[in-house]
Amino acid sequence: MNSTNDKKSPFGLIGLAVMGQNLALNVESRGFQVSVFNRSVEPMRGFVAAHSGKRFVGAETLDDFVSSLASPRTIMLMVKAGTPVDAVIEQLTPLLDKDDIVIDGGNSLYTDTERRSAALAAKGLRFVGAGVSGGEEGARKGPSIMPGGPASTWQVLQPIFESIAAKVNGQPCVMHIGEGGAGHYVKMVHNGIEYGDMQLICEAYALFRAAGMSSDAMADVFAQWNAGDLQSYLIQITAEIFKQRDADTGAPLIDVILDKAGQKGTGQWTLINAAENAVVISTINAAVEARVLSSMKAARVAASAQLHGPSGAVTAPHAELVAKVHDALYASKIVSYAQGFDLMRAMSEKKGWALDLGGIAGIWRGGCIIRAQFLGHITDAYRHDPRLPNLMLAPFFRDVLNRSQASWREVVALAVTHGVAVPAMSASLSYFDAYRSARLPANLLQAQRDFFGAHTYERTDRPAGEAFHTAWPEVQE
Repeated sequence: MNSTNDKKSPFGLIGLAVMGQNLALNVESRGFQVSVFNRSVEPMRGFVAAHSGKRFVGAETLDDFVSSLASPRTIMLMVKAGTPVDAVIEQLTPLLDKDDIVIDGGNSLYTDTERRSAALAAKGLRFVGAGVSGGEEGARKGPSIMPGGPASTWQVLQPIFESIAAKVNGQPCVMHIGEGGAGHYVKMVHNGIEYGDMQLICEAYALFRAAGMSSDAMADVFAQWNAGDLQSYLIQITAEIFKQRDADTGAPLIDVILDKAGQKGTGQWTLINAAENAVVISTINAAVEARVLSSMKAARVAASAQLHGPSGAVTAPHAELVAKVHDALYASKIVSYAQGFDLMRAMSEKKGWALDLGGIAGIWRGGCIIRAQFLGHITDAYRHDPRLPNLMLAPFFRDVLNRSQASWREVVALAVTHGVAVPAMSASLSYFDAYRSARLPANLLQAQRDFFGAHTYERTDRPAGEAFHTAWPEVQE
């Protein structure tokens, strides 16, 4: 074991891939000695050697690693989600003592976190599922952290996590989210919202490209937007992307990147959870499906020669188009977040997590991928009314939606007319229209269900909850 001194470390980290290394560097830079372990010894040795002047304790065995930690031991796992987490826990737990804390900092499914939490609690250990957002840069300079698990762990973790988290107006972007798998659950929904944000920006780009705007012109638009009410990390990096030139061809880099998106599964987890809880997240759903469709590149190229439609060329004055797309993007973004927060509210009630939705929006303002000025308004909305039934009904967001809807409709209609796919904007507008409708055509649906399955229906002129059935005529085949 290589130690900078004989004092035991208050924090240990297992897994020295890039995220793990950056997080270890962040913790050490805040004044904490950090013990590090990696399944393969060489990366650990190289990491400690590269930072020889810093307070790292490199351990070559798990026994040495555990022995180097102060009690209660605080150990963070930064390993690939799934079976690798279980494998490390299985090797680690026999070496631990009562009340030691194991933290999973990866993108684990919250149900896996709850299973692990129960198994470790039975052994007298405390397990924390901590969502960490911000990528490699965030891990090093300050991420948004979403720890869930036993409330007793927060007293131990708070000094470290608050010191390494991003800060907004002096406030650290971390809070104890709730019991069990609450932390990883909130991180999962964060990633689902991130899918929606990214897809909506891509649809704005699709419209601008269809209108013949250059990448330089689009860079200027997004830079201007980032100075206004759409300010966000994703808008900021989009402006930078449009400025980038390809080293080989000199062309805008965006034009040589294949239109085939990847995904790691957290968006799909969010869809499954929404379906299980009967919560509509149509914007996030459209974003996930858009990635799936993009991955079908060969099929799309073949279909493009057989399925006909408009040329996709949009003819509209650029300044006018930019203003309307701004409004459509902003309104759609509100809907996407409204759906994500509605899902968290539903799960909070189901699991008894008592999620602080305003607080969650607050810790997303810095460090994480969806960080944005916009999130401050969400915090304000839930602070004003913690029982807000839907974010769209908060006065600030209601007013934005009401004044933006004319442009929003024009943009979606323009896209449909010209054959430009805008699935997330369309889904957002449909959700808005359905949610604001006092009457939907579901009365016909209920009649159909009663016709073929005697599922009954309620009546508009009778008290709620009374069931009725009609003896419908037989239909000849």
